[in-house]
Amino acid sequence: MRDGVEWRVEQALLAYPIALTAMDARAAAIRAGSAAELIWLLEHPPLYTAGTSAEPAELIDPRFPVHRSGRGGRYTYHGPGQRVGYVQLDLARRGRDVRAYVHALESWVIATLGDLGIAAYAVPERIGIWTRDGGHEAKIGAIGVRVRQWVTMHGFSVNLSPDLAHFGGIVPCGLADFAVTSAEQLGKTIAPATFDAALALRFPAFLRALSNHGNFKA
Repeated sequence: MRDGVEWRVEQALLAYPIALTAMDARAAAIRAGSAAELIWLLEHPPLYTAGTSAEPAELIDPRFPVHRSGRGGRYTYHGPGQRVGYVQLDLARRGRDVRAYVHALESWVIATLGDLGIAAYAVPERIGIWTRDGGHEAKIGAIGVRVRQWVTMHGFSVNLSPDLAHFGGIVPCGLADFAVTSAEQLGKTIAPATFDAALALRFPAFLRALSNHGNFKA
């Protein structure tokens, strides 16, 4: 437990439908007051997910299973080498501000990457985590959330060392004009445990930001 929030780390690849079922159950338990809030860190086998705004034309080659997710956003890829963080918090007692939550979530991941030597940033009109790769903007992380009765679901994904060719089956997040990159592509070797530890160090600032209208301060 960190600041009253449970942290769970999966050591093996977790099937996406199992994660969805578990998130639904945990959200209900959080609302009922019978379970603690949760940060769940894991990786999935190769798959594509479709958010609520996904366009059929953006699924170019369904070479992997495609799952409807219920989160916001469009198509994205999950697979080995990509760190996924499912964040389940009760915003009813953390400010009831979804916009501030999304901003704080972005800032948390950006600060973590900065601590690991990757200069990342947010772009107001493009949800996600961005960096520079070879002089061009490229996406290194995705944000996709769902809030049901003030309990958050889904969260973020960060490309540590996935097979970037796997993104070729979709238009990632509906942004055809931008490349996808990874820490490995940028010359950084970041183990999942190293990323998790850096994320945990920034966690108190993330929680403070929720009650400070998304204003993330280290």
